[in-house]
Amino acid sequence: MRALLVEDDEMIGQALVLAMKDAGISLDWVKTGSDAEMIIESAGYAVALLDLMLPGLSGMDLLKRLRAKQAQLPVIIISAKVGVESRLEGLDEGADDYLVKPFDTRELISRLRAVVRRRAGQASSRLICGEIELDLESHLASFRGASQVLPPKAFSLLHALVETPGKIWSKERLEDRIYGWNQEVASNAVEVLIHYVRKRLGRDIITNVRGVGWKVEIPPP
Repeated sequence: MRALLVEDDEMIGQALVLAMKDAGISLDWVKTGSDAEMIIESAGYAVALLDLMLPGLSGMDLLKRLRAKQAQLPVIIISAKVGVESRLEGLDEGADDYLVKPFDTRELISRLRAVVRRRAGQASSRLICGEIELDLESHLASFRGASQVLPPKAFSLLHALVETPGKIWSKERLEDRIYGWNQEVASNAVEVLIHYVRKRLGRDIITNVRGVGWKVEIPPP
């Protein structure tokens, strides 16, 4: 999963980047609302974490602009503003959740996953597509009787394919989904991850579309 953090506090930003990495989430971090607005349209983020008190364009104004453009990106506000009016305004303007600072990072990660599940129409942390089943919390993947707890990058790749059955993902799109800005990406990184998943769960779990990319097949009715 790839997420965006919009936060101007250096200590909070660094702590969240490390915590998200440990949770298998690639977190891109910008410090102004203007920078966030520029990149949101071009990057495929699963969710954004948005501080309200930003230099220049405020977090609330950024949220209003996104929703005015009909942007469907899930947004979780993380703010030191504790007043009820601020929380109500944020939720009414289109935020999916509101968490007051200081917070437990584990709670933020759980809320993040819950927001992403809700937007995808999932009621639980289990994602099922035909013979494939993923547990989004434990990273346990199962296919035709084989089960394996996958490393974060391998799980993120399989998650992308499973939540969009039939959709062909190119190498470039998978790299964008899995890796953050500051991560070195080897030229064969995606191929290595696919080989890893197939070796542990079965070659048929992922279909290669020659010259285009990879997909998970649509389950039969």
